[in-house]
Amino acid sequence: MQETRAIQKAISEVSERIAAACGRVGRNPDEVTLIAVSKTMPVEAIREAMACGMIEFGENRPQELRDKQAEISEPLHWHMIGSLQTNKLKYVIGKTVLIHSVDSVTLAKAIAEMSEKKEIVTDILLEVNIAGEESKHGLAPEQVVQAVQEIARLSHIRVRGLMTVAPYTEDAEKNRIYFRKMKQLMVDINSKNIDNIDMDMLSMGMTGDYEIAVEEGATLVRVGTGIFGHRVYLPKE
Repeated sequence: MQETRAIQKAISEVSERIAAACGRVGRNPDEVTLIAVSKTMPVEAIREAMACGMIEFGENRPQELRDKQAEISEPLHWHMIGSLQTNKLKYVIGKTVLIHSVDSVTLAKAIAEMSEKKEIVTDILLEVNIAGEESKHGLAPEQVVQAVQEIARLSHIRVRGLMTVAPYTEDAEKNRIYFRKMKQLMVDINSKNIDNIDMDMLSMGMTGDYEIAVEEGATLVRVGTGIFGHRVYLPKE
């Protein structure tokens, strides 16, 4: 019960901060979806968040997602936010509402192929390495338009927008420039009127910088530590 109260308080605080950030720039808070990043968190913690009304959860390991879905039968909205390999797609396709981390045309083609076999359409975001960090996955900004044009020709896959992981910094204000560039990149792509492309989602902003991201146009923010507290990292699969 004490843990549930702590999570409930955290969710309320994050939601209030999102609303305040929207207010500062004249946005409707309903435009922003809060995703509770539950990676490495036990099912009990997810259930505590569910008791507070959360239905949007983000996972970054396909097999961890599979294991949690085996225990939780409620109809939650699961988001795949971590790096994804083609040999793990079977744990993700048809099991998530959105794949945030598509970082290549090759991966998009594999998603489209498996989605066609399952007779579904999979919504994706293209991951952009907006700051050019060597340690991060994602397309370079100058590669995104061509990638979108290629993926737009694929059936059974739908590009809904863009995602980025901004640099870690103690000063969230330093990431404003990257969030602003992401928003402009999406506007630029939409202005090209590419067939089958009408992007409306920007996944950006985490515990340390989500308020800045919201001010700059984020529609999806991914908050883990700010809801569940510090996590214990598991060995890599």
